[in-house]
Amino acid sequence: MNKPTDIIENALENIGFEALNDLQKETIVKAKNASNLLILSQTGSGKTVAFLLPLLLQLQEKSTHIQAIILAPSRELAIQIEAVFKSFKTQHKVTTCYGGHSMRVEQNSLSEAPTLLIGTPGRICDHITRNTIDLSEVKQLVIDEYDKCLEFGFEDQMKFIHQELEQLKRISLVSATALKEFPEFLNFSEPSVINYLDKSSEPAITFWKFPIQKATKFEQLYDLLCSFNGEPTIVFCNFREATQSIYEFLEEGNFESIIYHGGMEQEERERALIKFRNGSSHTLICTDLGSRGLDIPEIQHVVHFQYPNSEEAFIHRNGRTARMKANGASYLLMDKAETLPSYLSAKFQEYKLPDQIPYPTESEWATLYFSGGKKDKINKIDFVGFLGQKGQLAKEEIGIITVLDFSSYVAVKRSKVKSLLRTIQSEKIKGKKLKIAVSK
Repeated sequence: MNKPTDIIENALENIGFEALNDLQKETIVKAKNASNLLILSQTGSGKTVAFLLPLLLQLQEKSTHIQAIILAPSRELAIQIEAVFKSFKTQHKVTTCYGGHSMRVEQNSLSEAPTLLIGTPGRICDHITRNTIDLSEVKQLVIDEYDKCLEFGFEDQMKFIHQELEQLKRISLVSATALKEFPEFLNFSEPSVINYLDKSSEPAITFWKFPIQKATKFEQLYDLLCSFNGEPTIVFCNFREATQSIYEFLEEGNFESIIYHGGMEQEERERALIKFRNGSSHTLICTDLGSRGLDIPEIQHVVHFQYPNSEEAFIHRNGRTARMKANGASYLLMDKAETLPSYLSAKFQEYKLPDQIPYPTESEWATLYFSGGKKDKINKIDFVGFLGQKGQLAKEEIGIITVLDFSSYVAVKRSKVKSLLRTIQSEKIKGKKLKIAVSK
């Protein structure tokens, strides 16, 4: 059996970390003897690794039962947690379940019990009622962004899940927001607390207010986004309808963007995030659904088209930028009659547009869709080989590759798309003829 230090060192080496940060060190130490663990820290501080490493240390090898379960309020966060755990490159099987995902695929994966189960509360309850999972041997329960789970109305589902955990030894609650009370069913008394909310260094964000000089906010936003010259940007709105209106206005001005909100189908949301991550689109317009739980690195600008409803919402929106010691900027679009809400304590400078506003910047990347994925035994290396050999693309002309269960998305240089499609349309990948097209 491997020593705890060896397990941690191997995990860190596989994810490319040189050392643990203070949050992660303290969590590992306090988790040794804690039955209730409360982890509080800002977005981007390494919380996921912090709660996964103590969990990993307690997992037994060659088990035929689910040993640990992680609940998350959104499918995107569940997928992100899975990706971090898989990056440790352990021998433990992990399965992730969430709404919008194929139930048949999940049931097939669960036919051989994983060591770690990750999922949204509603979907996990669905599997319990279908008798496709057995949680009676689970020793560890982690609820990530537990405050959001409560806010989204998952308390009854979490209670139902908790009742199935007959052998539970440790509960870990994780959040970037401190709650004073916890659901009674958790029996979460006298937790061992790791609180880095005050210890976290202030993100290097420059705050700008941007008074409306033009006829409409839409026109002002268009000029502001053009002034960013294609740097990654998220525009936040309070309502889904606003995201659509902005998207349509920008499209009329030949400015490319994508939208993301809770009213979209899961597949649409997934495609939007894939395109944003791989650089095919550099501007994401979203509701507060996009303020937490998404793995989106290197956001330079956060624009508040509409004022956030609370200081907490403002903090979480701005948490998308200035991550991992990078710099970022936050902008408030202000009508002439508007004043700053009382909860906004940040010092805002007034933003001035450049004298010459540049034309919209087109991304150098485009996303290709392939109708095959993991279930077809196709992986990233297969796409690199296919596009290099059959598509005659150089390595630097192939961008980020995302392989899902039944489909895949590959970023390629936009200038190569037309000729590439002509070249590869009739070719096969690993002996399979797939549909290939520019992603919608």
